[in-house]
Amino acid sequence: MQGDAATIAALFAVDPAGLGGVALRAPACAARDDWLALLRALLPSENPLRRVPLNTGDTALLGGLDLGATLQAGRPVALQGLLAQAHGGVLVLAMAERMTASAATRFGSVLDSGEVLLQRDGLDRVLPARVGLVALDEGADEDEQLPASLAERLAFHLRLDSQGPDEESPSWSADEVRAARGRLAQTKMAPEAVQALCAAAMALGIDSLRASLFAARTARAAAALSGCDAVEEEHIAVAARLVLAPRATRLPPAADPQESAPPPEQASPPEPAENPAPEAPTEPPPNAQDHTQHENNDDADSQSASPQELAERVLEAVQAAIPAGLLARLKIGALQRARSPTSGSAGAAQKNALRGRPVGARKGEPRAGQRINVLETLRAAAPWQKLRRNALASTSAPIAPSPLPPRIVVRKEDFHVTRFRQLGQTTTVFVVDASGSSALNRLAEAKGAVELLLADCYVRRDSVAVLAFRGKTAEVLLPPTRSLARAKRSLAGLPGGGGTPLASAIDAASALAGQIKRKGETPIVVLLTDGKANIARDGSAGRGPAASDALAAAVQLRATGVSALLIDTSPQPQSSAEQLAAAMGAQYLALPYGGAQSLNQAVRAVAGRH
Repeated sequence: MQGDAATIAALFAVDPAGLGGVALRAPACAARDDWLALLRALLPSENPLRRVPLNTGDTALLGGLDLGATLQAGRPVALQGLLAQAHGGVLVLAMAERMTASAATRFGSVLDSGEVLLQRDGLDRVLPARVGLVALDEGADEDEQLPASLAERLAFHLRLDSQGPDEESPSWSADEVRAARGRLAQTKMAPEAVQALCAAAMALGIDSLRASLFAARTARAAAALSGCDAVEEEHIAVAARLVLAPRATRLPPAADPQESAPPPEQASPPEPAENPAPEAPTEPPPNAQDHTQHENNDDADSQSASPQELAERVLEAVQAAIPAGLLARLKIGALQRARSPTSGSAGAAQKNALRGRPVGARKGEPRAGQRINVLETLRAAAPWQKLRRNALASTSAPIAPSPLPPRIVVRKEDFHVTRFRQLGQTTTVFVVDASGSSALNRLAEAKGAVELLLADCYVRRDSVAVLAFRGKTAEVLLPPTRSLARAKRSLAGLPGGGGTPLASAIDAASALAGQIKRKGETPIVVLLTDGKANIARDGSAGRGPAASDALAAAVQLRATGVSALLIDTSPQPQSSAEQLAAAMGAQYLALPYGGAQSLNQAVRAVAGRH
């Protein structure tokens, strides 16, 4: 992908609004600055790049009430936001990997509609905002990603390192890009080309229809950039390589060579002609030779236009361009995207009227220690100042004229108080299988995973509890704590062997999670087991009753709404562990060849730690 950076910049400059944008994953380095400078040079001078800070508010982004102008004019005066100001241009989002889901939804809505719907503060307006986005992703780990709702609406996913683009990468001038922008509307694309791109997307496991739409638009932009009036095969290959390859979730199925070749019994020798024609001259006339060559070219074009063959060639181009390690990162990435919305290192959000992080304002009087929001109070009172001044002047006649300017009339219904949200603490409850079957397999790796994650929690001031089960009971080895030394001592002395009382362990984890929730914290249960229960709830031995009790306990844990992860620590994935995870409502992860570091990475992905 490194050598395609200049191509992506040129294609995006041809149609910024149609292609949505570029998800640029790169650290703050000279290569990223060079790419942004290249894009700035290719864009029209009247639409420069505009930077959007991370914590830009809704008023600055979408627009709203201009408080100063409204108080001065006595009527609502709208303030145009960044999205409307950048109509026809490109916005650069700094630190997009830290963007909240609500902010990503706002950008996604504008990208879909090309408009800003301003319905707030007494305003009702629709402003055009056809913009392109460059989302700068500076995530250091694979679990730090751009929000999926926004990444889906950006055509290109580009990765850069500190080395920068290759020296042999193609380059275009601003004049060529400007000419391509004018030629884009007349560029045609055959239905067979669209069908080939859609078939390639299906073969790569891409479910979103936006990917195929972006690929078609990219092919048209590539054709316009090369000076062609119609999309050709090379343009389709470029679009598939740049748009579909980074989104691949699986490799295309291998073609069976026996299917392409006809069976031997179907092949028949050519029949001799009844009336053989006389021998043709060895050198045909020049006109005949040109006519024959033209017919051969037409035949080749018709053969290349076959949808099946075109789709196969597009798949070959995509398969060769899939970034290294992309498919290997999908498993952990899928776990992160599927995690519960209440899980995370910061815990669940809790409403608080007096302290925490400000999250807007609401109507109300400042009572019981609540803080008045002066700005929102003035914003609510500003549109009514002219009417209120007139009403005040008609009801009260001053004795002498006052040199002071007219005052701001604020009424009871204008008062707003600040709303706060306080984030609770997260406690990860590790339920470790120390039975005989697990001790033979992965008990050492499970201990290492708990120690690694505890060290991470110590840095982030989170709590961890450890619960082990073996024999006939489950025991809380470590109550919720941040002490790294206590956890290591409890894990070091954990013996292995005995039966697997899985149902009792899930009941104990559910009870401990309930205690944590009652304290206002967010529990996350991580169960490390092979799923081979052989001790029932009443302490009797038997795999059948033990498995039934374990499933029943898992259903009860799911009803509490606690986020959970089940890590199958057996040498080979077990169907019993997968069924238990489904009953528990937990994410299932089988790591037959993973070590302690892999377990820790999986737990961090599900817990949403950034």
